[in-house]
Amino acid sequence: MPQNEMVKRLVWMGFIAGIESLASIVAIRFALTIWRRIYGEDPPGYDR
Repeated sequence: MPQNEMVKRLVWMGFIAGIESLASIVAIRFALTIWRRIYGEDPPGYDR
């Protein structure tokens, strides 16, 4: 595999990992907001 292709793969993998991390953070915050609106308290096991 040429060096350029390897760099492209590494950059792509980093890009995907970053997007997955952001999506996870957004999903957790969204779920937390819904839980708080429904129950009026933090979810079980949630430590600030």
